Amino acid sequence: MSVAVIINPISGGARPATARSRAQIALEAIERHGDAAEVFITERPGHARQLAKAAATRGVRLVLAWGGDGTVNEVATALAFDDVPIGIVPAGSGNGLATELGIDRRPERAIAAALGAEPRLIDLGELGGRLFVNIAGIGINSYVAAQFNEAANVRRGFLSYARITGRALMSYVPAVYRITSPDGRVDTRAVLVGIANGAQYGNNARIAPDARIDDGLLDLVLVEEASRLRTLRHVPKLFSGQAARVPGYSTRRIQRATIEAASPMTFHVDGEPVLGGTTLDVRVHPGALWIAA
Repeated sequence: MSVAVIINPISGGARPATARSRAQIALEAIERHGDAAEVFITERPGHARQLAKAAATRGVRLVLAWGGDGTVNEVATALAFDDVPIGIVPAGSGNGLATELGIDRRPERAIAAALGAEPRLIDLGELGGRLFVNIAGIGINSYVAAQFNEAANVRRGFLSYARITGRALMSYVPAVYRITSPDGRVDTRAVLVGIANGAQYGNNARIAPDARIDDGLLDLVLVEEASRLRTLRHVPKLFSGQAARVPGYSTRRIQRATIEAASPMTFHVDGEPVLGGTTLDVRVHPGALWIAA
């Protein structure tokens, strides 16, 4: 059985020309392990999902996603509810799930670890009909994700993300949300509504420190805004590992919830922005994905 490698050639701000070197590293690492390799380069959004689905249909034993959180999301959602595991070669701006799992940033080591790992089951989340592996949400994080993913933003990487976040803190206007779950209902004017399967966005931005990817639950994170000054002063802590010190921060564990707003909501799944409606359903899918890490 072979191993499929799906490479995003521009993840993490890389130049398209790096695709060739990434492909060569993958081929050599997999052949050293004694497996046959199939290497594919993505050409457009959604392409990784198509490639992963086709690879699973062919019967590969493992699909390696080489890229950032968006690439991981595409491959994972293609393999969801199937028996083919995903492996991760982190190469994005945040690498939230890979960082939380302790996956090595050096490609050769990440590949070798995935090839030798015993696959295990992890949960997937769902927001607005879209699956996610790590974190989804509404509010300033989806606002930033939308700007980060615009075609005009030619500079990728963490510094670009931090620059956009800094601008967003000055201009973002929080909305009022009604969140209903089996535990009750809350109406809140929130800067951020996070739905966390994993603990962090990446780069130590641990938005939900107690989240676990295999506990059958999601962490619902709220950051309520009392004043813009307080937001300006404290929201940056969300991205520096100090979420619990942000005034208005709260978190609780859920399996299901419904989020409502007066206007259609832009949300994100693993950093990829999506335009949704005025009602978004949230749920967890326990043990929905095999991962080799």
